[in-house]
Amino acid sequence: MKVQVKNRISLEDIYKAQQNVKGVVEHTPLVYMKNFSQKYQANIYFKREDLQVVRSYKIRGAFNKIQGLSKDALSNGIVCASAGNHAQGVAYACKKLKVNGTIFMPVTTPHQKINQVKMFGGEFIRIQLFGDSFDDSQKAANNYCNTTQSTFVHPFNDLDVIAGQGTVALEILNDSSSKIDYLFLPVGGGGLASGVSSVFKTLSPHTKIIGVEPKGAPSLTTSLKNGKNTTLQHIEKFVDGAAVKRMGDLTFQFCKELLDDTDTINEGLICSTILKVYNENALVVEPAGALAIAALENHKEQIKGKTVVCVVSGGNNDITRMEEMKERALLYEGLKHYFIIKFPQRAGALKEFVVDVLGENDDISYFEYTKKNNRDKGPAVVGIELTSKNDFEPLVKRMEEKGFLGEYLNNNPELFQFLI
Repeated sequence: MKVQVKNRISLEDIYKAQQNVKGVVEHTPLVYMKNFSQKYQANIYFKREDLQVVRSYKIRGAFNKIQGLSKDALSNGIVCASAGNHAQGVAYACKKLKVNGTIFMPVTTPHQKINQVKMFGGEFIRIQLFGDSFDDSQKAANNYCNTTQSTFVHPFNDLDVIAGQGTVALEILNDSSSKIDYLFLPVGGGGLASGVSSVFKTLSPHTKIIGVEPKGAPSLTTSLKNGKNTTLQHIEKFVDGAAVKRMGDLTFQFCKELLDDTDTINEGLICSTILKVYNENALVVEPAGALAIAALENHKEQIKGKTVVCVVSGGNNDITRMEEMKERALLYEGLKHYFIIKFPQRAGALKEFVVDVLGENDDISYFEYTKKNNRDKGPAVVGIELTSKNDFEPLVKRMEEKGFLGEYLNNNPELFQFLI
């Protein structure tokens, strides 16, 4: 059964893209995940785009776009703006096709991704770091194109790029031996969601497609609520591969019509998911790559007994961020808590706190204190790690009873970020 929808990429264009990228793009596996299937009482599959040569699906759209440009356009060079994964795809394509490229990246891009871009592009690319977000870099890239007559390769708001990303769906449907009930797709700029949902709405219209965004950068959710593509004033940049202030005007129209639902995921849950798949499955996924997996938790009742596919969009995770991810995960799970503690300025006060206030399994993970000789009590910032979130209320009660409790910091983000 085929259904005609106005706002979608044609199957013909996506099949053509599949031929264009053949031999360059990996046909990544669709992997049955036993532990997730047992946890959610469903048949859970991961589409492993983290196994691409550039460790993300972005190579598909970038290569399809660049290889289709005219010789004149190629001779003037390629320009792109990216937080990392699109940049790697463009860099790889430039080296493969022997085309010069200039890549604009935010100053906040993880060093791991910058180094990967250099490795994939070699002598054919140069990197320009500009601004704090993708949107800042894109403006700089557009200005550069206007002065050099170079061709801008957009990471998502481009039909050829979207068609390339749509080849992910052809592989999923080719490799699946059963009907797919739910498909979870990460959404940043919307290129992957536009291409993949175009295929599914034509070849598998019964599949419910859910677009998943980080809570701190809900460009699609906000735009759907407003009824028009909307630029966010502020975003949380932690999920760097999916954190954009404004998705594409083209991709917004596609997603608006083709997606069945959207979901926003707390960054803490994303971090918990990253640690879970690493510890249990030895998979290294980046924050954007964990979005679709994390969404399972929010839909656990609906997906029971169903066949579900999560697109793992990328695995470019910077190992230096793991401590931050662990911290975010513990905070989200209710296992780490920060307080301003009022210590009596007398000998034995700390011992009393440790013996009479802390539970048997509670652990002090952070402690900062300066003695003030002219005060009865001195404040200390204390971080406490629990083994069970159920230990929190008894801990607070003991602090109150012993007169140690000053202020709980987890619910005060501005003071928390200032002190911790």
